[in-house]
Amino acid sequence: MELNTMKTDSFLKAIKYEFNGPDGIGDLDAIKAVRWSRKFRIVDLFAGIGGIRLGFEAVGGKGVFSSEWDTEAQDTYEANFGDRPFGDITKIAPEEIPDHDVLLGGFPCQPFSIIGTRKGFLDTRGTLFFSIEEILRVKQPPAILLENVKQFKTHDNGKTFATVIERLKELGYFTHTAILNALNYGVCQKRERTFIVGFRANINFTFPPPVADRPSLETILEPDEQIDAKLWASEMIQKKRLERLKSQGKEPFYPSIWHENKGGHIGIFPYSCALRANASYNYMLVNGNRRPTGREMLRFQGYPDSFMIVGNHAAIRKQAGNSVAVPVIEAIASQMIASLKSAKPVVKPVDQLYLF
Repeated sequence: MELNTMKTDSFLKAIKYEFNGPDGIGDLDAIKAVRWSRKFRIVDLFAGIGGIRLGFEAVGGKGVFSSEWDTEAQDTYEANFGDRPFGDITKIAPEEIPDHDVLLGGFPCQPFSIIGTRKGFLDTRGTLFFSIEEILRVKQPPAILLENVKQFKTHDNGKTFATVIERLKELGYFTHTAILNALNYGVCQKRERTFIVGFRANINFTFPPPVADRPSLETILEPDEQIDAKLWASEMIQKKRLERLKSQGKEPFYPSIWHENKGGHIGIFPYSCALRANASYNYMLVNGNRRPTGREMLRFQGYPDSFMIVGNHAAIRKQAGNSVAVPVIEAIASQMIASLKSAKPVVKPVDQLYLF
């Protein structure tokens, strides 16, 4: 038991775990009223191409509403799920959103206003998070999952995160926050993101422990002879990357992903660095000589090969860079549904036991 407690403490520190919530146990009846063993209803906000939805569908979720403003992402979403997301979420009244059991949202990180501050927290009006607030206020789903960038907790000196957590607390949600790295959850990509899990009652919940296995680059990469000629870097770029790598005292190995950071340093890895929608065109090269294909980028995010690619390479590059790592979402969703099914209230939420 002492060893497990040490592992628990170490894991909680590693993922920067935080718990927040109102006084009392909360609305346990709202959770127990849902038959979680059946198709529970999910709302998918700021949906992108549906990575969060995929993770929740894998554990029994059924989409009843989605919202995404980017038309090319809407095309991909519709091709894969059969329904087209509503556009601008700020243009629909919360009352018009279908009733649902879990609200999902990878909302943008925006600064809040100092105008209209209350109790030391910032004003969320005029931001996209305010839309989430209003939907939660009207619909009061029993559970939520919000996703954001790793730096979300420190954005604006921590004021943005503190304000979001305070607003969720005022709405009756008990929140569990952590920073998880996709590389530790069966994904061939180093991608750290902030996740906020919320329940309307103070029930037992643990973030998923890391898994040992992940796909190798050999299973991700497509044969070079099948690669579009447009994806190959120029001979000059390939030569300069190799020269710079060796000047750093490193020898190339294959297969590998070569990553150039803003300072010009070249990193070489047996996995992908974080995909980014707006990065320079050649910031990441496969084996130092070409850019990844659309299918490879989706594989780096854990999408199945059955997921259809819609649009040109620039579109899927942007969509994959903005997406989530699906296996991470599925792992979190599995833990959430297990907690919702058991609905065991706790007094001290930090007294958690991780067995791994």
